[in-house]
Amino acid sequence: MSDASPTTGLQLRSLLKKSGELELSLARQPIAEPAEDQVLVKVEATPINPSDLGLLLGPADMSAATVTGSGESIVVKAKVPQAALPQFAARLDQAMPVGNEAAGTVIKAGASEAAQALKGKTVSMIGGAMYAQYRLLKASDCQLLPAGTTAAEGASWFVNPLTALGMTETMKREGHKALVHTAAASNLGQMLNKICQEDGIGLVNIVRSPAQAKILRDIGARHIVDSSAPSFVEDLTQALVDTGATIAFDATGGGTLASQILACMEAAIGRSAAGYNRYGSSTHKQVYIYGGLQPGPTELTRTYGMAWGVGGWLLTPFLQKIGRADQTRLRQRVAANLKTTFASHYTKVVSLPEALQPDNIAAYSKRATGAKYLINPNKS
Repeated sequence: MSDASPTTGLQLRSLLKKSGELELSLARQPIAEPAEDQVLVKVEATPINPSDLGLLLGPADMSAATVTGSGESIVVKAKVPQAALPQFAARLDQAMPVGNEAAGTVIKAGASEAAQALKGKTVSMIGGAMYAQYRLLKASDCQLLPAGTTAAEGASWFVNPLTALGMTETMKREGHKALVHTAAASNLGQMLNKICQEDGIGLVNIVRSPAQAKILRDIGARHIVDSSAPSFVEDLTQALVDTGATIAFDATGGGTLASQILACMEAAIGRSAAGYNRYGSSTHKQVYIYGGLQPGPTELTRTYGMAWGVGGWLLTPFLQKIGRADQTRLRQRVAANLKTTFASHYTKVVSLPEALQPDNIAAYSKRATGAKYLINPNKS
């Protein structure tokens, strides 16, 4: 079997059972011929993003996971608390493919002009089920990568870059002039810093350690506050005074951080207020939660007046809202700057079987800063 005519390919599956068990395995799937508007891509790089882990691992306790078999036959099993199952009712007892984005080489193409134009080219793609050796999808779901760009360089072209751009776009559309970002030393956070420096946007970076602060200082970030420092509240308030930021994007989700940000925004606004208002400032303060690095409830202590909001933010609904023309504008900016502004960095490249080995699962499931994994499904 050659790359030009594969008949089957491995695909990673995640099965959450009603019995309260997660099962991860590799399934060999038949590969169909491309339809007129489709292409067949040999997947050479696909990242493990935090947004992938929710589907991949769900609520399972991976610390006590068991592994049987090896290579193509590897199977990982882990227990899931019964109390967590109701919120996953729609996926129970279904073996689901995983992986939001990837890059690779188009080895077959349908008859349409758009599909034929991609044959033999390196492309990035979206559409799910990317943790697989081959992916059949519409040509319109592929982004042709610039000449000289590798699959590894283009694999993370969608989720992190467009999320970062989506944050600054949302800021502008909602009438804010600067923004706050938490877990700011991540790959996404570093991209956001570069965007804000290029576009002259004020950005307040909230990190969780001095080591993370150094990562951002080294790329020229100006306003960095460490939530582990005793002076965190005062440091954050001063950074908000300096930038005028009234919108935040929070990757942590649980705990008190969203409430602290709103309170510091109110305090920063109050420093220039003409007088006391028992309802608080009339300036709207907004926190969008877009991640769940910290499980548990979001705790709000309302000490920030009445003009505020906390809500969820996801990339796909945002892109649907802005329409095709603006989507294309953002995608073109990413494609043109994949090796600079939107460059991603990986700790380790693993094969599909290696992605299911316990030590690798333990590493990437921590969602730690600077520990991003890349899967090459065709790695031998």
